[in-house]
Amino acid sequence: QVQLVESGGGLVQAGDSLRLSCAASGRPFGTYAMGWFRQAPGKEREFVASISRSGGNTYYADFVKGRFTISRNNAKNTVYLQLNSLKPEDTAVYYCAASTGNSDYRKGSDIGSWGQGTQVTVSS
Repeated sequence: QVQLVESGGGLVQAGDSLRLSCAASGRPFGTYAMGWFRQAPGKEREFVASISRSGGNTYYADFVKGRFTISRNNAKNTVYLQLNSLKPEDTAVYYCAASTGNSDYRKGSDIGSWGQGTQVTVSS
């Protein structure tokens, strides 16, 4: 399995931006479809975005509405999540995920590896 380490979370104000990073190691990064999930206190983990192995196709949850962008750099074994126009309801722990299956996580995913998560807190 691939090992994943997230970074880039923090405390910001509403309307601010953050860029989350997820560094992968241990297995060929390009063989994995990558994605991001989040979990707010008292809620279930939910899908945020995913990206195909080449980076040519991206998929988003409806609540993203153009505010977030997922990207990857296969040469750096890293996937990113750019968060813009943050809202207090975006407060959650954000998790990176890797799958050897379908890159469109909205249709189901076969997550083989999870990162430890990075906290994003948005104040009003």
